Amino acid sequence: MTTTWKQPWEPALSVRQVLALERVLAGEPEVVAGAGRLDRPVRWVHVAEAADVGVMLSGGEMVLTTGVLLAGDDGKQTEYIRSLHRAEAAAVVLGLGRAFPSTPDVMCRAAERCGLPMVVLHRPFPFAELTEEVQSRLLRRKFAAVSLSEAVRTELTGLITAGAPVQRLLDEVARHGGCPVVVTNLAHRVLATAGERAAVDDVLRDWERIARQAGAGPGDGWIRAELSCRGERWGRLVLCGYRGDRATGRLLADRAAEALVLHRMLGGHEAQSWERQATRSLLTDLIGGAVPARQLLPRARAAGLPVGRRTFVPLVVRDPEPARPDRVLRLLGLPGIVAELADGTTAVLLSLAPDQDDRALTAHFAARLRSEPGASSTVVAAADARAGWDDVPAGLREARHVADAVAGSSAALDLPPVVRLRDIHLRGLVRLLRDDPHVQSFAERELDGLLRGPDDDLLSVLRTYLATGRNKSRTAQLHHVSRPALYRRLEAIQGRLGVDLDDFEQAASVHIALLAHDAQRG
Repeated sequence: MTTTWKQPWEPALSVRQVLALERVLAGEPEVVAGAGRLDRPVRWVHVAEAADVGVMLSGGEMVLTTGVLLAGDDGKQTEYIRSLHRAEAAAVVLGLGRAFPSTPDVMCRAAERCGLPMVVLHRPFPFAELTEEVQSRLLRRKFAAVSLSEAVRTELTGLITAGAPVQRLLDEVARHGGCPVVVTNLAHRVLATAGERAAVDDVLRDWERIARQAGAGPGDGWIRAELSCRGERWGRLVLCGYRGDRATGRLLADRAAEALVLHRMLGGHEAQSWERQATRSLLTDLIGGAVPARQLLPRARAAGLPVGRRTFVPLVVRDPEPARPDRVLRLLGLPGIVAELADGTTAVLLSLAPDQDDRALTAHFAARLRSEPGASSTVVAAADARAGWDDVPAGLREARHVADAVAGSSAALDLPPVVRLRDIHLRGLVRLLRDDPHVQSFAERELDGLLRGPDDDLLSVLRTYLATGRNKSRTAQLHHVSRPALYRRLEAIQGRLGVDLDDFEQAASVHIALLAHDAQRG
């Protein structure tokens, strides 16, 4: 018979912990059967001499007996053990004495077949002392667990009513549990994490495999709680490697799950926004470079990004609708992750198989994105494909640099569908040098006549005129003015700056200064 072991709600001691108590050790306990099941929880201790004690049990009891009614009857001894097994008793403890001066082989063999821990006590002592000891410990544990449960519930509810983000809730759960906390969707995709960073990374390193084993058996330290709302399950919360009492951990996980569901019902982060938040954190850390890329690999894998034997294409998109790149990526079925960054750009990291044409797929993504309504001004900046994960951060930074270099000027520039570093030329170099004091001073000096003036439109006209290669017709068209009106404005610009824009060197100097000025403002 295969038994599905029930996890009790209330805190419990394991059989092993009971046997380690001083009062039990005084009886010289010896495990004679079921040694592999000593981590079973003991919900209660029951002293019983009745041969049919099984009908009095509800599961999880440690039964103490002298076997006085079983001596001399092998059938009764075998049936006694079987009845305890059917009642899902935690263990049976036999005090050796008059009834059984030595270990009864029949009971021992029956217990081993059933997988029921059987312990014999070689020195007699009052069973009442053991029941008193264990019961008092169980009650103290239950009270402590309930107190913790209520404290956690009160604390998390307070955070929710104060408008705290979901990450703050998870941080508190991780602090109480002393272990990493992971929230996933039903497909085991990681939505959020909390806990010590190194410990979280260890958990995520092989997440796809271990997530499906979490909570598989008692004592493994993995405790799951389902997240459901209005009868529909949408995720799981997992305490990873919880070291305390399992039932206490169960209460903690359930209180945390209740808080997350309440947070969602009150309009907090939806499961999808949690996923976006995790992806944004990952891509931000990759671009920032403060955390080595190799340490971020477990988080990328847990976020569902294929990372084994892949080619990575870093992209940064400037789009009036930040959610559009993600929607187009999903529409095309391209494997990758997307997140809006703090500066208003959207980072996209494609993960392609080695035999896929990264340039063709990138161009297809850009074309599809720019064909969306209202996306004509969208800029897709890309770095060259990276064959190794360690090169991804530099690629993302390069793509963002390219996107920043053409920010606000895409309408006046003749840009390809996918802009790369070689397409931005001088503009890219100036942007890299924008924080240099000499460059800043140069820009202020060259543009002083316009920067002190009240007419910002002249600066805009100058910007367009230089960006179009001093094409007067194109500049007039873009500013919706006549040619004569444009000539008057160009004359005003030259008068204020004291330059001749028909002179290549003077025009180039003003152009560089304007690029530096725009880069500093951006």
